[in-house]
Amino acid sequence: MSEDLQHIVVMGVSGSGKTTVGEALAERLGWRFVEGDSFHPPENVAKMSAGIPLDDNDREPWLRALAAEIAKDEAAGRPSVVGCSALKRSYRDILRTGAPRVRFVHVHGDRAVLADRLSHRAGHFFPASLLDTQLATLELLGPDEDGVVVDVALPTAEQVDLAMQGLGN
Repeated sequence: MSEDLQHIVVMGVSGSGKTTVGEALAERLGWRFVEGDSFHPPENVAKMSAGIPLDDNDREPWLRALAAEIAKDEAAGRPSVVGCSALKRSYRDILRTGAPRVRFVHVHGDRAVLADRLSHRAGHFFPASLLDTQLATLELLGPDEDGVVVDVALPTAEQVDLAMQGLGN
């Protein structure tokens, strides 16, 4: 595999715009986009739909499935962008097992902006009532983690520009 091969996880709480930013970043880079939510088992979706937050045991198989998807792209020599909340460092550690170079773009910002976005989102299983549980679980990127933080309030194109600059892509 090329030493330049990398995978970028666009992370953040629900409503931060992971999918929007991830798809735009993948398009800009010409890479595959993987929607992490589609890897949740039905039990996780049912739990969240009922307003019950996931715990570490719920998330682990989901994160391992995403790491396996990253590994599949790595084995194919194909870079990828993955949308995944990746709220805790331990979750990001699992994702990093998928390839030698897994980097992060954390779409982060003001709770009021996030809550407003969630209140206007239709057709998604995640209820706005769980936002505070995600914010309480969130561990910001450590200084030793390969990643960048972009402001959720910026337009998508600016978030992508900042992500590209911050990652040196």
